[in-house]
Amino acid sequence: MPRYYVILNPVAGKGNGLRMRLRIEENLTRLGLDYMLVLTEFPEHATSLAKKALEDGFDVIVAAGGDGTANEVLNGIMTAGESKKHSTVLGVIPVGRGNDFAFSMGIPMDVDESCTLLAHDPQMKIDVGRVVSERYPNGLYFGNGVGMGFDAMVGFVAAKMRISGMLSYLVAAVKTMFIYFTAPQVELTLDGTTSTLNALMISIMNGRRMGGSFMMTPHSKPNDGVFDLCIVREVPRGQMPGLMGLVMKGTQETHPAVTTARAKQISLRAIKGTLPAHADGVTLCEAGEAISIEILPAELAIITQENK
Repeated sequence: MPRYYVILNPVAGKGNGLRMRLRIEENLTRLGLDYMLVLTEFPEHATSLAKKALEDGFDVIVAAGGDGTANEVLNGIMTAGESKKHSTVLGVIPVGRGNDFAFSMGIPMDVDESCTLLAHDPQMKIDVGRVVSERYPNGLYFGNGVGMGFDAMVGFVAAKMRISGMLSYLVAAVKTMFIYFTAPQVELTLDGTTSTLNALMISIMNGRRMGGSFMMTPHSKPNDGVFDLCIVREVPRGQMPGLMGLVMKGTQETHPAVTTARAKQISLRAIKGTLPAHADGVTLCEAGEAISIEILPAELAIITQENK
């Protein structure tokens, strides 16, 4: 019988993690799983807990939290060593604010359903991204995506709000429209081909969604060995509400300022202005100069209801 190590972030979703603890434990006990549940106590604690769980021989490491918790657990697995990384499986119980990684990986948003999925244990190998920035010179792994520009600023604003869930991102997006400075001029290199643009937003996606409701790349797949990009050039402020509505529906390709691309190796450099950027909601830089990104194909096994 596989052993499950559940890492629960009690402050995920503005305290929703702690509120869901009993429900999670009741589900896992009812399903007959051999599990241990631990609570995180400080930022990046989930990373060290995941590494320790691998050392102790647990088979499935479960991130119970939001995108930040999932990212920490993923980084714990990815940095634990090749043999341990390839002998373990990542599971997710989404109890955070956006839960974009879980959504993009085909994991049910309902706590009961996501626990049941763990017991059924359907697995898929997914790609993992690695990004290097000033704050992470040795690299940070990510599962869902990297956002530069407007969507990063939205995330920074939403993190400071008292409200949670999709509403926090929607309110933050409206606020950001009025405070976001002129879009930076960016040198964008995709698999060796370089272009320059004034970029309102560049999303480099392994998954499909960011910000709880924004379908950056609705057709991307996390196991195809390539990133999907949504590239949005600077637009007049009056066009931003309509453009935001298109992104929420995943139909932004109909807007003339939007282009899409696919690539395995990506770099961004600020020519004028700076780069605000995040990976899976983790701040890479608030005013950075450059970031570089690569994809690692079929790098991690995850429990998912998606087709292989």
